[in-house]
Amino acid sequence: MFAVIGVQLFKGKFSLCSDGSKMKREDCHGTYLFYEDGDVHKPRLMERAWDKNKFHFDDVAKAMLTLFTVSTFEGWPALLYVSIDSNEVDGGPIHNFRPIVAAYYIIYIIVIAFFMVNIFVGFVIVTFQNEGEQEYKNCDLDKNQRNCIEFALKAKPVRRYIPKHGIQYKVWWFVTSSSFEYTIFILIMINTVTLAMKYHNQPPWYTELLDALNMIFTAVFALEFVFKLAAFRFKNYFGDAWNVFDFIIVLGSFIDIVYSEIKNKDTSSLPCDIVEGCKAKAKTGSNLISINFFRLFRVMRLVKLLSKGEGIRTLLWTFIKSFQALPYVALLIIMLFFIYAVIGMQVFGKINLSDETAIHRNNNFQTFPQAVLVLFRSATGEGWQEIMMSCSTDEDVRCDPKSDMTKDCGSNIAFPYFISFYVLCSFLIINLFVAVIMDNFDYLTRDWSILGPHHLDEFIRLWSEYDPDAKGRIKHLDVVTLLRKISPPLGFGKLCPHRMACKRLVSMNMPLNSDGTVLFNATLFAVVRTSLSIKTDGNIDEANAELRATIKQIWKRTSPKLLDQVVPPPGNDDEVTVGKFYATYLIQDYFRRFKKRKEQEGKEGQSENATLTLQAGLRTLHEVSPALKRAISGNLDELSEEPEPMHRRHHTLFGTVWSSFRRHGNSFRQDRKTQKSQLNGDIGGTESTPTAADSFNLNPMYDTNRCNVSDSTNHITKSLMQARFGSQQTEGSGSNSTEYHDFNAPGDFRTFSESISLRPLVMNSGNDGNNLLTLPSGYMTNQESLFATTESYDKWYSWPRSCDTNKNR
Repeated sequence: MFAVIGVQLFKGKFSLCSDGSKMKREDCHGTYLFYEDGDVHKPRLMERAWDKNKFHFDDVAKAMLTLFTVSTFEGWPALLYVSIDSNEVDGGPIHNFRPIVAAYYIIYIIVIAFFMVNIFVGFVIVTFQNEGEQEYKNCDLDKNQRNCIEFALKAKPVRRYIPKHGIQYKVWWFVTSSSFEYTIFILIMINTVTLAMKYHNQPPWYTELLDALNMIFTAVFALEFVFKLAAFRFKNYFGDAWNVFDFIIVLGSFIDIVYSEIKNKDTSSLPCDIVEGCKAKAKTGSNLISINFFRLFRVMRLVKLLSKGEGIRTLLWTFIKSFQALPYVALLIIMLFFIYAVIGMQVFGKINLSDETAIHRNNNFQTFPQAVLVLFRSATGEGWQEIMMSCSTDEDVRCDPKSDMTKDCGSNIAFPYFISFYVLCSFLIINLFVAVIMDNFDYLTRDWSILGPHHLDEFIRLWSEYDPDAKGRIKHLDVVTLLRKISPPLGFGKLCPHRMACKRLVSMNMPLNSDGTVLFNATLFAVVRTSLSIKTDGNIDEANAELRATIKQIWKRTSPKLLDQVVPPPGNDDEVTVGKFYATYLIQDYFRRFKKRKEQEGKEGQSENATLTLQAGLRTLHEVSPALKRAISGNLDELSEEPEPMHRRHHTLFGTVWSSFRRHGNSFRQDRKTQKSQLNGDIGGTESTPTAADSFNLNPMYDTNRCNVSDSTNHITKSLMQARFGSQQTEGSGSNSTEYHDFNAPGDFRTFSESISLRPLVMNSGNDGNNLLTLPSGYMTNQESLFATTESYDKWYSWPRSCDTNKNR
């Protein structure tokens, strides 16, 4: 359409006479005087000629070629001026004769170059992305989910060096602190500003000031190197690529300073009396290694900014990730350049080299390297249309005198050759680079609340704080603190309440080891799975079976051991998981809140109502899922409370010890006489000397007045219930004597003033049988299996393991 309009507007109007004094074609004949370089003393007699512009609109084919060059934004201003100056058919140009025709080019560029061409490029990118999505078509996982799962399966914990020597540890703590990192970051920024302060013909004092500042910065960065080397030692320091880069910069900066001083002394040690002596000294100075090379290390300090900041590291990680797919695109471009370079050598390799044309000594097809350079220049769009016209038959193309051809060195093949190359290279293949980069930077255009592979590297970095030896496991309590340090969508964030963090941990199905630890890959996989909602609906065993089948189908080389860690096989109901553990905590916490609320609502003297309220709460705990009852049945005796290392931030999970004592301090000071009288009242007021009996009764008593809850640093300790030895009729004694254990008497009296596990309190009948406990009248009328209402995360008092396998449990 635009070509037809162009023919109507400019047909036969893009010509002019070589003699500017002639405006009509019929007048353009004969000879005229031409003055070379405008010098009147160098006249030449020339034949007049009616010349046509290289690009014109005389026919639709030429018009389409002209408009194609305009769409590439090459040479279109010259065509615009020729169109504005066009006068009439077979008439010469008149300056600014038709400025209105500029609207034709403006509309064409907006519609075709800005919209249609970019739509074509967008179509190429979308097609590339759709082809990439085809491999996920028959899979339950989308691309982002697959990338995150692959990262979680292949990730490994990194070792973090933590010195044990006192002085070295202090230095290490200093160089790894946030304050030190921010200080170095600010110094790099200031150094960047000083590097941009140089200008031409600056005064000597200004040059000395900049050199002094450069020495100061070099000394500071050298001091940073010394501190880090002392903190990490030689092996651990040079094991980090960024530290190696810092060392190279410091070394190059010192060489820069040394060579600057040597050159200054060499060029100013002796006076220069004559010109020849000065030239000799300058030549001597130039024999040294170029000082400008070492000054590049000053600018390379800017690269250190890439290692500072999570956002910059994410961009750098994504940029490096893009190179994994770029080799395939690069290989396609190399093949294209090779084919077109060989064809260009065969067709255009014998054209004469002339500085008056686009084919000259620096731009030709006579050798393969030169042909590749010409094609590379054409791919960037720099004057490609001039090269095309210099190789065509439209111009007087001369042949190289050294070749075996004397004429017809140009060819009309130049038009399809250059047009096809430009379309394939510039519009298609070059844009594939953009498609690959956009495919890896897709997280910049989607919702930032969606977890992506670029977030997961932060998990590995923070895991090393709790697992510096890279053993691949940490305490499950540290998972809460770890995830609260990581911002969403990967972690919980610093502002996430502890209770909400525990609720989110309930949905994580990572196994809990017998020593109270969780594994690295299992934890990372659980975080990815819950964040992206990968098969989390419905029955968990069925979801795990489907996910295991999907992983085996996509990642066939996944080891069975790793697969069992990240996705436990179905059917193992006795397996303890973090989700069951924290679900148990939430149930217990709900009961404590429920009981506290009922106590506040009750009135004094209504002990019966309080007992009924307690009974309802205990029944609520008793009716929970058996899986939750076994959630804390693991052997966690080995867990002991350890002081927080200095390299971790001190944290609290459910409050502080001091606040707990301040709230409940009075409840710990109980009168033993009251306890004893209450115990005597429960067993009928009788007392007897305790005997070593093979059997005994446990009379659990839940005293609401002594319901004590204490929050410690990472967990809840202290008790909510005391269990005491109660009355028991000794079998075979011949008497109905009632036995109990006095508080002050020695023996195996066990009080649950510290944490107890959620195991049923049972009565040992002496014949290896475990019977459920019968509560005394006035408390509960039904036989129930009671559960303590507190939990401990590091120190557990539990009943014998035989209670777990009791068939009456």
